[in-house]
Order: sequence, then structure tokens, then C-alpha cells
Amino acid sequence: MNTLVKLTTVETKLLTREPGSVFTLLIPLFILVVFGRSITEGDTVLLPMALTIAIGLVGLYTLPTTLATYRERGILRRLSVTPVRPGNMLAVQLLLQLVLTVATTGLLIGVGVGVLGAHMPRVLPILAAFLLGTAAMLAVGLLIASLAPNGRSANGVGVLLYFPMAYLAGIMQPPDRMPAMVARIGEYTPLGALRQSFHDVWSGTGPQPTLLVVMAAYAVVLSLVAARFFRWE
Repeated sequence: MNTLVKLTTVETKLLTREPGSVFTLLIPLFILVVFGRSITEGDTVLLPMALTIAIGLVGLYTLPTTLATYRERGILRRLSVTPVRPGNMLAVQLLLQLVLTVATTGLLIGVGVGVLGAHMPRVLPILAAFLLGTAAMLAVGLLIASLAPNGRSANGVGVLLYFPMAYLAGIMQPPDRMPAMVARIGEYTPLGALRQSFHDVWSGTGPQPTLLVVMAAYAVVLSLVAARFFRWE
């Protein structure tokens, strides 16, 4: 237990010093604040979009880049001969990325509701969308990390995936301005299901059960695939 505590402490310090973690927080916060003057009229669009961007950045950039870099530097291999074990490192990283995501989304909601005047929906629907959406995006990140040979390639794959996923999700362009078929397909991507679920929550209708199932399915299936192909060295 002491070993895990020390590992968590060290990894927490490294995470707070990682520029990518700072950008994960600042980019969606910047978007929210800059465009937040009209949030009282459009909080069903802007705040869900900012939350989705934050979770997407953690899943597609921070997590896979960190794990692939550790493999590239031989850290995971060296841990395999210590009491820490590589699996503990993986568990700690997932926990820390979840904490980072919780902190970022909490800050965004706090600024959006407390400062910019967005309304606050019921907590349970937000929590359901958040947990399943975060699980789905972390699973995507694990899959990237399992296949990428090094941190640079993991970063590149994450960036390459982010932009088409963001477009399909309705982040780069409102879904009502997209071709109907494209918008419909986008709802069934991990990022699209998450954005739409947040949008439905802030619209007052609550997340669609179908989209919750979609995110849960991505989380389970992609995690299993990532576990199958994950290499410690």
C-alpha cells in the first residue's frame, strides 16, 4: 500500500508539471469564457461543448501520450521487476486522468453556472453522461496507447483522431448545420454521444438511453481490445 501511495504521489507531481494537462484545462476554459457572454441564451450548446472538449483531450491526448512515452523509455519494463508492477502504474494513471477530468469538468461547470449564468440541471443525469462518456474516451486512449510504438506517434494518432471525431460530434460545426446523415452518424461516435448527452441534459430532456448504451459499449469493447494488444515494452 505504501508503494502505491508513493507511486500515486510521484505521478501526481509529474501530471501537474505536464504542459498537456494544463492545456487540457485551459483550452475548454478559454472557449467557455471567450464565448460565454451569450451563455444565458445558448448554454445548451456552449457548456456541453466545452465539457466534451475537455474529456476528449484527456482521452485522445493526455492518457495515450503518457503511457506510450513510459513504454518508449522502458519505464513499464523496469517496473515489471519491482514490487510496483506495470499494472499498478496503469491503474494509477487511469485514476489520475479521471481526477484530472473531474477537476476540469468541475471547474467548467463552476465557471459556466456560477460566473457566466448558465443554469444547473439535475446532478444524476450529468453524472451518468460524464462517467460513461469519460470511460468511453479513456478506452479510446488506452487503445491508442496499446498500438502506438512511442509517445510521439501516440500524440500524432490522438490529434489525427480528434479533429474528425470533433467534427462528427458537432463541436466544430453545430449538428443542425451538418448533413442529416453525417450528424446522425456523429451521435454514435464516442465523442458525439457524449456531446449529445450533455446537450440533452442541459436542454432538460435528460440523456437518451440509447446513447448511454453506446458509450458503455465503447468503454467495454475498446478496453478489451486495448488489453488484448497492450504491450509493456
